[in-house]
Amino acid sequence: MPPPLRRAAAFGVTYRPMTEEDLPFVAAVYASTRTEELAVTGWPEEMKEAFLAQQHRAQHHHYQTYYPGAEWLIVEKDGAAIGRIYIDEGEREIRLIDIALLPEQRGGGIGRAMIGDLVEHAGERGKAISLHVEPNNPVRRLYLRHGFESTGVVGAYEAMLWQSEGGGAD
Repeated sequence: MPPPLRRAAAFGVTYRPMTEEDLPFVAAVYASTRTEELAVTGWPEEMKEAFLAQQHRAQHHHYQTYYPGAEWLIVEKDGAAIGRIYIDEGEREIRLIDIALLPEQRGGGIGRAMIGDLVEHAGERGKAISLHVEPNNPVRRLYLRHGFESTGVVGAYEAMLWQSEGGGAD
């Protein structure tokens, strides 16, 4: 069951389960998160596209393998797909596996509202929220504003944790 949308609903945001037909869309969302990183490579467009397709397939396979019970949700605004959010809820912890919006939807408060809704949901259930983020990703500041704390670096990612008053990590 996805977290209730309270703040995000004010933006016209809804969630729906992802289907196989959504894979090209979620691959495009993934690619949009890597645009700046690949801009400096000097690679031809075909090489960038092949790399991004391979990386998305690997990421999707990893997520499906390690989080088989997760909710794979498409974020919609006024009925149009604008992003994805993947959540795995355990007994004591909610894992925010991934969240990404299309570039034109970033920076307008939708992500902030979605994270606020997730934090409220976790707090109501007495659960922690864990996630991994690249240390230089601007969204890290959003997590800090919502009360997430760094718990260390794992490979290329920073582990972060939000704890409710009565919750704890799995």
